[in-house]
Amino acid sequence: MTKRGTSLTNPFGPDVHVMKVGKKMYALFPTDGTPHVSLKCDPQRAEALREQHTEVTPGYHLNKKHWNTVSLDGNLTVEDIEAFIDHSYELVVQSMTKAERAAIGS
Repeated sequence: MTKRGTSLTNPFGPDVHVMKVGKKMYALFPTDGTPHVSLKCDPQRAEALREQHTEVTPGYHLNKKHWNTVSLDGNLTVEDIEAFIDHSYELVVQSMTKAERAAIGS
């Protein structure tokens, strides 16, 4: 929630928290089941992360080319997870128009 322009929404119902920057999603956190987060990712990096970490799988119910689902089972470091979130946020911000970036103060 500390990232510029971030809001928390529940467009898919109360069981899924969605982090958005402006109007675009960059993280989805289901509130039930095994703890995990789905994050946007550059397609080449997504493939590499899936090969390096068993905790990283193709995005659950999302475009598997552009999204990863990351298990929060304690096997990845906090730094790794924060880096994945930062990457997702930056990808979304980079895809915004100049006006959209200005609206969030970026």
